[in-house]
Amino acid sequence: MKKSDHKAPDMLTLLAQARGAAAHNASPKSESVIPPIEMTTTYLRDGSYRLGQSGEYRRDDSANFRQVEAVLSAIENGADALVFSSGMAAAAAVIATLRPGDHIAAPKIGYYGVRRWIEHFCAQFGIGLTLVDPGAPGALERAITKGKTRLVWIETPTNPTWEVTDIGAAAAAAHAAGARLIVDSTVMTPILCNPLDHGADIVMHSASKYLNGHSDVIAGALVTRADDDWWGDIRQHRYMSGAILGALETWLLLRGLRTLGLRVERASDNALAIAEHFEGHTKLSAVLYPGLESHAGHAIAKAQMDSEIGYGGMLSLRLRAGKAAALKLATSTQLFQPATSLGGVESLIEHRATIEGEDSPAPDDLVRLSVGIEKCGDLIDDIEQGLAEIG
Repeated sequence: MKKSDHKAPDMLTLLAQARGAAAHNASPKSESVIPPIEMTTTYLRDGSYRLGQSGEYRRDDSANFRQVEAVLSAIENGADALVFSSGMAAAAAVIATLRPGDHIAAPKIGYYGVRRWIEHFCAQFGIGLTLVDPGAPGALERAITKGKTRLVWIETPTNPTWEVTDIGAAAAAAHAAGARLIVDSTVMTPILCNPLDHGADIVMHSASKYLNGHSDVIAGALVTRADDDWWGDIRQHRYMSGAILGALETWLLLRGLRTLGLRVERASDNALAIAEHFEGHTKLSAVLYPGLESHAGHAIAKAQMDSEIGYGGMLSLRLRAGKAAALKLATSTQLFQPATSLGGVESLIEHRATIEGEDSPAPDDLVRLSVGIEKCGDLIDDIEQGLAEIG
């Protein structure tokens, strides 16, 4: 199949299909093409003092929640979804289901906010924790203890070094031990991979990133394979902790989802072109991107990602001259803006080790690129001129 014949899922079609189940219109009288923002915090009871479908309070439910959650369930092939006030709130809701004496296996390299939260939570509540090198063969399987490990957490590709984990193999190892597998799929997005189809129990997104795509919303999301008692506990945690998404943010997230397929495809095209252009550059010791055939995880990435669309918009460059050169590059580009976060329409560059601090496992010669949707040739020229400034 030619790339031109292979299209990303049509988000507008999915949104239209979700209208009925997701209350596309907040009122039967509404004829708006774009769903209205529902700002209310509380809901009326009828003449018999019964509640309607929205419950009694916005912390429990809202029409805006139902719409965006129905869309997320549809594009991840899940049974249900929940949106949260942040990606960290979504992660915390899963981890909060653990009890003293349980055990979790998680990556030592990955989104540092989640890793630090897991370390803090496990230490505070007497939960065992094994941090796994995602690039070491068999390390995840060795970290799982049958009957004791309750959660296996993976992030693939791994931020910011982009190792690739076999989701199916991780699911098999987790389930054989009686554990559940959670996949942080923020970087892959539902456009490139559906982890639930590979055996994951829950897929997590920092929806601030690609799902929203415009760097103007903090949000998180979970999608489950089964609407079971465990999922009920997670839903109850959201309700009791108040980790809900604001009305405007929910509406903006839905707006971002409308262009998700187009944005991911363009960013993936740009990232692959940049990776191929700079592979072997004299001032770089490595280009880390799963779309390169030279990448150690390329075969797995090709098998579990929709490689006809691409391999995502994230890559990293390692500078031969070390930390000083990496910092210089991170402040020498014009189109790539020096800022944290990823997944927006604009391109960003950052020195990851500085952002994460002294205990960062990120190499200090590494710069991370979040490739946006600008003209690819301009982005390549921007990096070239940045490298030219390094002696």
